[in-house]
Amino acid sequence: MVREGSQGDATLRVALGEYDTGWLQPEGSLARAAVCVARAASTGARLVVLPEMCTTGFMMEPERWAEGLDGPSFARLSSLAAMHDVWLMAGIAMRTDAGYANVAAVFNPDGSLVVTYAKLRLFSVAGEHEHYVAGIVPAVIDIDGVRVSPFICYDLRFPELFRAVAPGSHLIVVIANWPAARRAHWDALLPARAIENLAYVAGVNRTGIAGGIQYDGGSAAYDPWGLPAAQRMAVASPSVVDVSTARVASIRAQYPFLDDLTSQAPLSEST
Repeated sequence: MVREGSQGDATLRVALGEYDTGWLQPEGSLARAAVCVARAASTGARLVVLPEMCTTGFMMEPERWAEGLDGPSFARLSSLAAMHDVWLMAGIAMRTDAGYANVAAVFNPDGSLVVTYAKLRLFSVAGEHEHYVAGIVPAVIDIDGVRVSPFICYDLRFPELFRAVAPGSHLIVVIANWPAARRAHWDALLPARAIENLAYVAGVNRTGIAGGIQYDGGSAAYDPWGLPAAQRMAVASPSVVDVSTARVASIRAQYPFLDDLTSQAPLSEST
């Protein structure tokens, strides 16, 4: 396990870019995203996070709406990152050689695409597995000294995915189209993942109505002890969370729960 603090302490302001992404209207959604990113940058955010499939909504027509890396939505998101000198994480339906993927695309402050994380668990209730291919591995990105792991919506229900990246992560981000009808689960699972993994966890959901489904936001962030950590810096600006690697290191040193995963004997079946 890499020990936090061994490379110096770092902080990262992360903006929770919750907004109404609309439904199958990429141009309109990206126009609203531009406002969100600008307001986030004005608060001093270094990482701005937008919801899952932010250009289309959670749709099952990737053959019509998914884009390749040279698509207009990728270009627009890249320009927003560069224009505001921020890291930008955004959900998009992507065309790949293996098929269509539901990805979290991460752009650095010069607009370069550095990571496309493909959703590991597909939402079979909506038939997502029939239209998209699942990712194979998680991702961990270093952003200004803070190690960040992206996940997408339904991934939140699978704690083993988070456990796999926890030792090497300070912040876990979940982008989502999480319906209002299951909002209570969102509110419970986000802090649970923070507590289990002694890491910051931030969830960014959308608002509005799409495909007849109501979304009511609820974007939130929790510190490594599971305490609410998001704050509003200005009127009409996104909420932000200040991620501190020193706080992660302090809590993990005091409560070495992650170390006990490997230092104690594994469970075995009784005979």
